[in-house]
Formats: sequence, structure tokens, C-alpha cells
Amino acid sequence: MPAGTHHRHEDFPWTIVVVDHPPRGDSAAFRRSRKLMNKLAATTPGWVYGPPPYQDHHGGGIWVKDGEGWMCLQLPLGIEWSAQFCADPVKVDALRRYAARVVAAFPGTLEGYEALGYRDGRRLLETPITDAKGVAEWTDSIFNASVPMPSGPHTGVLPKGAGYHHYPKPIVDIDHFRHDSFNLFVTDREGLAAVVVPMSEPGADDGRVRLLGVHPRSVYAERLETRRVRRGRAGPGEEPAGPVLDPDDPLARAAFERQG
Repeated sequence: MPAGTHHRHEDFPWTIVVVDHPPRGDSAAFRRSRKLMNKLAATTPGWVYGPPPYQDHHGGGIWVKDGEGWMCLQLPLGIEWSAQFCADPVKVDALRRYAARVVAAFPGTLEGYEALGYRDGRRLLETPITDAKGVAEWTDSIFNASVPMPSGPHTGVLPKGAGYHHYPKPIVDIDHFRHDSFNLFVTDREGLAAVVVPMSEPGADDGRVRLLGVHPRSVYAERLETRRVRRGRAGPGEEPAGPVLDPDDPLARAAFERQG
């Protein structure tokens, strides 16, 4: 392995070589941001990602205060900690200016931060970002490291949790707006993940499911691929390519287990 690199991998079959960066540590700025984030999250009943304890996701969140209290919005971009080392200060400064406009629309925000003990906000919004030090401060600030997430949505692997560090955002989002009574993400007998959807509306007494995706090593992978090749890509209004599984199939039973 070349000097100055390290390997990253997970349970799914991929391995990449990453150029070494400075060792990570919790900066004082990050500790202040995390403390404020937890205070703000505590004021938000029914937080969409679930209950604490929270990890502090570098997701580009921005907390603002209106007449009803605190709410978390999201900037167009979030900067993961290790991504700061390729960040262009000019582009990060554009995020700063964007955030300043959002905060200006909610006049109680900065005073609210300060009342909770966070003194960095006003200075960060008013200071142009021109170098790596400025990028680092922004990366660990309440305007970037600010999205409270339990470990599942942050770093989890399906079916136990869809984490932003493993899946595209649209996949992570599904797990937070789907019906709680149906398990969209299930596992086969070997513990490999699969994605299924019900064939009928809730209450229709139909225990069948359609298989939409599965781990490539699963015994179901061949059935999914055979069906896909036979039908090709479904057009508008056509039945999708995934095979239908009977109610007594283990994946179908796992999907409906919350309904008793």
C-alpha cells in the first residue's frame, strides 16, 4: 500500500484507497456546536430522525428560530469532516453567505444561540472564508455539523438502519416516511438485505409482496435477475420487474410481522 494512504471498507463488497489526512479529533468548535445542537434538538418533540442519543452529522443543517420555536433547515451542501481537505474556500464562503441570508430571515436566531451559550454564530456568518482555517471552522460549526441523528440514520446498514454514510439520501429518507406497520427492508435466512413492497393497500388482507432489490449474494438474487431479464425495463403504467412472493415466503412474513 502506498505511503500516505489507508483502506476503507464495510460489509458490502467494496474497498477503496484514500489518501491520508490529518488525524481526526473533536475540535473545540465542534464540541460547542454539538452541545448547542443537543439543546436545540431537545426543544423539538417528535424529531424526524428519532429520539436521542444523537450523533452530530456534518450535514449542512441550519437551526433557525421563529415565533413557534426552533426548527432545523438544510443548506444545499453539507461538508463531511474529511471532505474539508478538498474544499474550495470560495465555494464554502458561498455557503456562508447563503446561511447568512437564511438566518437574517429569522431575527431571533443568533440571540437564541447566545442565550444557550453558543457565541460563534454571529462571527462565523460575518467573517469571509478565505483559507483552510476558515473552512475548518465552518465545517465544525452549528451551520454544518448540526443535524442530530441516532446512529442508525447516521452510519447504520440496512435493514437495521439506513445511514447517510452508506446510502444515497433518497434511500435514507424512505425509512423516515414509510408506514411503520410494514418492514420495507428485510433479510433473507442468511441475514442478507432485501427490499420488498406490499401488493395491496393496508387492510386488504393480502400478504404478498414484490421483491425490488436484494443483496447480490442472496438466494433471491437469481429470481430477481431472471424476472428483470424476462420483462425488461417496465414502461409507464406497466408492472415493475420484481417477482411477486407468496404470503408464506420468509421475506413476505418478515415484511408483515408488525401486523401480527
